[in-house]
Parts: sequence; structure tokens; C-alpha cells
Amino acid sequence: MIDTLLFPLQFPFMQNAFWIAAMVAVPTALLSCFLVLKGWALMGDAISHAVLPGIVLAYIAGIPLIVGAFGAGMVCALSTGYLSENSRVKQDTVMGVVFSGMFGIGIILYTSIETNAHLDHILFGNMLGVGPGDLWTAGIISLVVAVLLLVNWKALMLHAFDPAQAQVSGLRVGLLHYGLLTMLSLTIVATLTATGLILAIGLLIAPGAIAFLTVRRFGAMMAVAVAVCMAAMLGGTYLSFFIDSAPAPTIILILTGFFILAFLRRNMLTRRAQKNLRT
Repeated sequence: MIDTLLFPLQFPFMQNAFWIAAMVAVPTALLSCFLVLKGWALMGDAISHAVLPGIVLAYIAGIPLIVGAFGAGMVCALSTGYLSENSRVKQDTVMGVVFSGMFGIGIILYTSIETNAHLDHILFGNMLGVGPGDLWTAGIISLVVAVLLLVNWKALMLHAFDPAQAQVSGLRVGLLHYGLLTMLSLTIVATLTATGLILAIGLLIAPGAIAFLTVRRFGAMMAVAVAVCMAAMLGGTYLSFFIDSAPAPTIILILTGFFILAFLRRNMLTRRAQKNLRT
């Protein structure tokens, strides 16, 4: 029985998959807390889709794909901010137009070139094909983003709850705003090889949403989000080996299950509290 349970760890590709899962779990979970509080779920979705043309252009230019992905993510974030501030259209509408347009450009560019890179690996990730370079990239980005979020979490929390109060308090609101967008773009780049563009949004939203339903203090919310994301990442990778499925969708399904359980638990506690008040 022990040999069977430890069997996946004997393969180098599974070892790399576990490593990158553990690396990206922390920054995505921490960032998801701020995105949930700030209502930026669609922003994460927009940037995750919008990096595709940057990846293709970087491949054509012969430069690291991470450079193109990060550049495209920042173009999407900055253009969304500019259009929403200088038009009557609401931000969520602008984000929908921008990310769908950039994603369409990326698909057209991809189909117009010859490449050995499979589109499915870009869209849905290729965790079982992770190499040393991918581990270094994900590890460095994850460490930088996690440290920045933990050091500045109080300022970012105030900015997420009340930007006006943050500005009155003397915080540099513009720096916090674009700093958060920069970290969002970097985190999506870090998760590129693990979950791909489409499934990355699950890692950037679900852990924070689960923690938001579970606890009431923001510090505890970050801790729960990291624990939930780590459990889903490692558990999904491990489970996918035995059920012969792709790791990334398995991880997202586990996070979805956690969210449903947290939702049901919160509803049960709310009904119990209302019943006690009536009695």
C-alpha cells in the first residue's frame, strides 16, 4: 500500500509537477484575496486571456516567452484603465472588449505561424512537461510576488476596501493600483506552464472566494486561501496520476468542490444564526 501511494513520486516529471504546484500556490492564493475584495475577478480573466498575442510575438521575435506575456498583460491592464477612465463605458464592459479582442489577435497570430508549441499547452497548461527553466521562472516570480504582497498587505487591503480613505491616509494609490496589476501579470506568467491561460483564472479567484466564505479577518483569509490552494494544487496533481487525467483541470475541480462546501457551510451557519435570533 505504501509503495502504491508513493509510486507517483518515483517519476521526475511528477516531481517537477509537484514542485511547480507548490511554488505557484502561494502567490496565486494571496493575490486572489485582494482580487476578491476589490472585485477584480474579471481583470484576472482579462489579463490571463490577453497575454496570448504577447506569447506569439515573443516566439516570432525569438525572445523569452515570459517577456511577451508580461508585456501583453501590462498593455491589457493599462489600456483597460485608460479606456474606463476616459469614456462612459463601465470598467467590466471595457475589460470584456479588450481581453476578447487581444485573445482574438493572439489566436490569429498563432494560426498564421508554424510552431512546435501546441496551443492546448498554452491554453490549458502542460504541468507534466515542466522543465528546470520553468521551475526557476515560476519560483523566482512566485517568491517576488509573495514577498511584495506580504510586506504591503495592509496598504493593499485598505486600497481594496476604500481607495479614497487610502489616499487621504497618505498612501500612493496610483502605485498600489498599478503595482497590483503588475503582480497580477507576473503571477499569470508564473502559472502559464502549470495551468495555462484559461484555467489560471481559477487559481486567482477560487482560493480567495473560499477563504472569504470561511473566515472574517483578512489575515486569516490569506492563511486559509494559501492552505486551500496548496491542498488543491498538490492533491489535484497527485490524484490526476491515478485517474489518468490532466492535472490542471483536476486542480480546478477540487477548488470548485471546496467552494461548494464553503458555500453550503456558510449558508448553514447563517440559517442557524437567524433561527437563534428568532427564538
